[in-house]
Amino acid sequence: MNNYTVNFTSPETSTDSPIQSTGPLEICVFIIILLFGLPTLFYVIWLIITGTGNGVASEFFILNHFVCEIGNCLLCIFDAMVMWFSCLNIVSNFLRGLAITGRPLFQCLICVERYLAVVYPVTFLRFKPLMCRVICCIVVWILIIGSCLCSMFMLMFSNSTVHMWFFALQFLLFFSIQLFCLVAVLRALKQSGPGERRRERKEENHMKRRAFYIILITTLSIAIIYVPYIIMGFSSILTHRLIKELSTFSYVCYVLAGFVQPVLFLQRAGKLPCFCSP
Repeated sequence: MNNYTVNFTSPETSTDSPIQSTGPLEICVFIIILLFGLPTLFYVIWLIITGTGNGVASEFFILNHFVCEIGNCLLCIFDAMVMWFSCLNIVSNFLRGLAITGRPLFQCLICVERYLAVVYPVTFLRFKPLMCRVICCIVVWILIIGSCLCSMFMLMFSNSTVHMWFFALQFLLFFSIQLFCLVAVLRALKQSGPGERRRERKEENHMKRRAFYIILITTLSIAIIYVPYIIMGFSSILTHRLIKELSTFSYVCYVLAGFVQPVLFLQRAGKLPCFCSP
């Protein structure tokens, strides 16, 4: 998501179009996406499809999440290309639904899945079959397409205030759900099970420690993704001004923090040469 909001002005610049708000820092982010983001995502998807890791069934939410992340990368690329091809603005506005609704919803599904697996394992086993995950993903993709259409029409008719409320409230809601699930998982992982043998307890604690650090990193990355944009959205609504520095900072955090999940998957699959597989 770039600095796309219209009719919000700051002392430095007017943001009547995304063309005016694209600076050197955003261009650097686009280059990182082309050289690192897209190849990494395609590689991770290929690993999941070919059976590396836990298989397609258990990684189905993550697979859909990474497909959505490819759409987010394409959004950043289209934002850059709008500087030269203004006709791509409609496509760019349509893809914003992936950034506003797609990433948060799939991250919510992943967080809820981990929450059920750790806190309510019996309930998790009931919803573990692939069919349940396919149904959930179909519903999510329908919501994403609806969000894409809403974003496109709202930005097309320059209804920037409504669009600010649209993404700020969604980010706040999804961030709250993810934070609740991840904090509950962290608390559960810190507790040791009763009646464990000493050797089994050491192995269990080692696995819990690794899982704890992964969840902790995920929690921090989610906070980095959503908190700046939530602050930017509500501050813009209250002041009717878009602070360029805050908008740029939020955009960079949103894009770069999105690479955490693919890197964690590669580390878990043992495909990073500089890290050992957990």
